[in-house]
Amino acid sequence: MREVVRVRSGFAYDCDVLVIGGGIVGLSTAYAITRAAPGTRVTVLEKEPGPARHQTGRNSGVIHSGIYYRPGSLKARYAVRGAAEMVKFCAEYGIDHAVTGKLIVATEREELPRLHALVQRGRENGIPVRELGPAQITEYEPEVRGLAAIHVGSTGVCDFVGVARQLAEASGADIRYGAQVVQVDRRPALGVAVRTARGDVVRGRVLVNCAGLRCDEVARMTGDEPDMRIVPFRGEYYELARPELVRGLVYPVPDPAFPFLGVHLTRGIDGGVHIGPNAVPALAREGYDWRTVRPRELGATLAWPGSWHIARRHWRYGAGELHRSLSRAAFTEAVRRLLPAVTQEDLVPAPAGVRAQAVLRDGTLVDDFLIKEAPRAVHVLNAPSPAATASLPIGREVARLALTALGEA
Repeated sequence: MREVVRVRSGFAYDCDVLVIGGGIVGLSTAYAITRAAPGTRVTVLEKEPGPARHQTGRNSGVIHSGIYYRPGSLKARYAVRGAAEMVKFCAEYGIDHAVTGKLIVATEREELPRLHALVQRGRENGIPVRELGPAQITEYEPEVRGLAAIHVGSTGVCDFVGVARQLAEASGADIRYGAQVVQVDRRPALGVAVRTARGDVVRGRVLVNCAGLRCDEVARMTGDEPDMRIVPFRGEYYELARPELVRGLVYPVPDPAFPFLGVHLTRGIDGGVHIGPNAVPALAREGYDWRTVRPRELGATLAWPGSWHIARRHWRYGAGELHRSLSRAAFTEAVRRLLPAVTQEDLVPAPAGVRAQAVLRDGTLVDDFLIKEAPRAVHVLNAPSPAATASLPIGREVARLALTALGEA
C-alpha cells in the first residue's frame, strides 16, 4: 500500500517557501523572494538534472519588446519592463546579450492594416517604433522583401539559460535537481509536504507552482482545480546554413487570433540564425518530435473539452502548420515570403521547443499570464512567451504573493 505523505503539526519545516520548477520563472521567483525578504528559506525542486531544460532553454533567445501585447495586460506591462531589466541584468553579470532591434514585415496587402495596428499598439505600450517602406527595409536587411515594415529598436537577444543559472546562484536558495514531485499534501492550517520520485519529503510553509508544462498537474496535486489545462504545442526550428542572409531579427505580421508569432528569423548571440517556430500539437508534455508519444498525457489532452473546441475552431490554421511540419518544402515556402533567397538546402533541422499553452474548457487560448492564489499556494498557470523576457517582473509579483501568504501563515 502506498504511503501517504502528511504535513504533521509540530514537525520542523525544511523551508519557508517551496518552489516547484527550475525554469527561469521559478528561479526568478526564488531570487526575488530572497531579495525582498533576506533570511527567507527557499527550496526549489526541479525534476531535470539542471535548470532551464524546457521552455526557457528551447526558445529563440529573443528579448521581446512588448509590442504585440494588449495595452494594460500583464504581458504588455511585464514585457516592456522586463526587457529593460533583462538587458541590465545581463550586463551586470556578464551574460551574453545584444540589443539588435527587429523588423516586423508585411508581405501581403491584407497584412498592412494589422501592421499599422501594431504601430499604434507599440505607441500605447510606450515602445518607440519606426515605419519603413520597401527601400528602407533593405537598408536593414538586404535580402528581406516586403511591402512595409516597422523597426522596433528595443528588441534583443540573450542567453536565457545563462540568466537562469545566474538567478539560481544569486538567489541563495536550496536548488535540488533530479527532484520530480509526485505527491503534494497541502494543509491550510499547517503548510505543504511534497514527496519526490526518489522518496524524499520536503516540508514548507507556502508552495509556489512554477512547473511550466506540468503546472496544471501540480495545481491538481495540491488540491486546487485550475479551470484550465496545459495543451502542449511543439515549435520546430531550423538553422540557416547561410547565416549571412540575415543580419538581425525579422518577423512576419502575426495573426491576432493566435498567441503564436509565426515563423521568424533570429540571429542569436552565437551568430547563427534560427528559423521558426511553427506550432503543431505535441503528443506529450515534453514531445519534442513526432516519435515522442505518451498515451496517458495525450489522453488527458484529448479528454479536455477545450482541445476539441480549438480543433473545430482553428482546423484550417492547424492544417497549414501540420503541413509545414511534415514538409520541408512547405516550410521553405513560408520562409521565402520574407527571405526569397532561401532554399530547402539552407534549412538544417535544429532542436524543437514545446509551448505550455493554457486552454480553458471552452477552447479559449489564455492570452495573458495567469497567476492564481490559493491557501498556502501560488500557482503560475500560463507563462509562455514572453515569460523569459518578463521573468524578473513576474518573479517579483509571484514573490510578493508568496510572502503575503507566508505572513498570513
